[in-house]
Amino acid sequence: MGHHLGKVSYDPYDPLDFKIWLLSRYSKSYAVNIFRYARKYEAMLIGDLRDLWKLSPNVQDYVIKALIALSKYLGIYEEFRSKLKQYGVKWTKQSSFNSFLRILNSSDNDVLEWLREAGRALNPSERMFLRFCLLTGLRKSEAIISFNKIIALSKEGKLSEYYDDELNCLLHFKFSKEFIRRTKNCFISFIPRELLKQIQHSKPVSYNAIRKKLERRNIPVRINELRDFFGTYLLQHGLLEAEVNLLQGRLPASVFIRHYWTPKLSELRDKVLKAIETLQKETLTILS
Repeated sequence: MGHHLGKVSYDPYDPLDFKIWLLSRYSKSYAVNIFRYARKYEAMLIGDLRDLWKLSPNVQDYVIKALIALSKYLGIYEEFRSKLKQYGVKWTKQSSFNSFLRILNSSDNDVLEWLREAGRALNPSERMFLRFCLLTGLRKSEAIISFNKIIALSKEGKLSEYYDDELNCLLHFKFSKEFIRRTKNCFISFIPRELLKQIQHSKPVSYNAIRKKLERRNIPVRINELRDFFGTYLLQHGLLEAEVNLLQGRLPASVFIRHYWTPKLSELRDKVLKAIETLQKETLTILS
């Protein structure tokens, strides 16, 4: 017998099929989080949404996203959206103006202080991973894949397939299944050879392991803020907005291949490595 949401009912579903559906649409880490919240708070689809206000704002946001995804999977999205309106729940994608205000109001020192605190809770490889995130501006899921790929390919003697030694550049676009997605991409990352060598000698990392260690110390997980810091830092140190957009994957793949492949990348490499030179040294002190 189906559950009821107004006049709409849905039959019990296969959780594994729902998880596969999520993985086909989102990055692995995001899909796993959405699946976890959707399963935990599924009763809110047909029950009382007032319990939503008992959760922290950050958890509220994830729960709403998860239930929206589940309602789409079940084919009852319009009905659930009406229910959100009835309870006065508003959820919209962050506007570019709000993003600007968040960056304007954020404190660089605060992010770096978080980096120092988080580093104390993690092992050397995980601290190296945080450095990698800060110095490349990759999204959390992209950074995990890239960091572990460097280690794996290095052991296989195939790192040259990923890292262009002349350009000091990780060529993410060569692994399109992992880095070129429907809505979020990453094409390249410039990293110094010294940092690359240190990563080669690191151990693979797991986001869940990092998250659990930080949560045990009551340290918030702010890895994605390192990406914001990186973009703002490059703008403050002379890079153009279009160049930062390229480095952060905000560009159609066809445009990247047509306009940015060598020799222009060598010029961009010099600008990036010069910009992050001081930041690279600072992270050695912060995460020592």
